[in-house]
Amino acid sequence: MKKKFQRFYEYKCTITEEVFQTTRSAPTPSELMSVRAYYQLHSDHDDRPEAIKKQLLHEEVQAPPAAVKSDETV
Repeated sequence: MKKKFQRFYEYKCTITEEVFQTTRSAPTPSELMSVRAYYQLHSDHDDRPEAIKKQLLHEEVQAPPAAVKSDETV
């Protein structure tokens, strides 16, 4: 049997700069956002359990500051 080839598409969230992969091509990639960015914009719709919120807050505190990319012009 022949193996089925599965293509992955990489997109970058315009708000959080997170990179994520999907198996479908997005019709409007500029409008895609991560789950974290969605909840930042719509905090009144945040229905996640408190344990998840605490875990994400803990990860944000421990995360090192984002490094400046060399290809960006200042």
